[in-house]
Amino acid sequence: MFEGLDISKMSQMMATMQEDMKRLQEDAKNKEFTVRVGGGMVSITINGNSEVLDVSIDDSLLSDKESLQILLISAMNDAYKMVEDDKKAQAVKMMGGINPFVS
Repeated sequence: MFEGLDISKMSQMMATMQEDMKRLQEDAKNKEFTVRVGGGMVSITINGNSEVLDVSIDDSLLSDKESLQILLISAMNDAYKMVEDDKKAQAVKMMGGINPFVS
């Protein structure tokens, strides 16, 4: 059942994957994703670790709390989706094109 299985190669492969994952995590800190919604009235910039770096709100929205809330929620959701999509793309790339996220 396990004939021809070289444990040392598997161990080396796992170590390489761990190094790749660490590198991807470091790279994520430096990636920035910016989303603009409401015709650019609200923009949010986050990094690859889903940390908010900047929020910009047009002054005209400051008197319209409900619209501001809707646009902020939309921008945050879009930004987080961009980060998740990037993480998935990096994982697929690391796995040699095999996409485990497709069912």
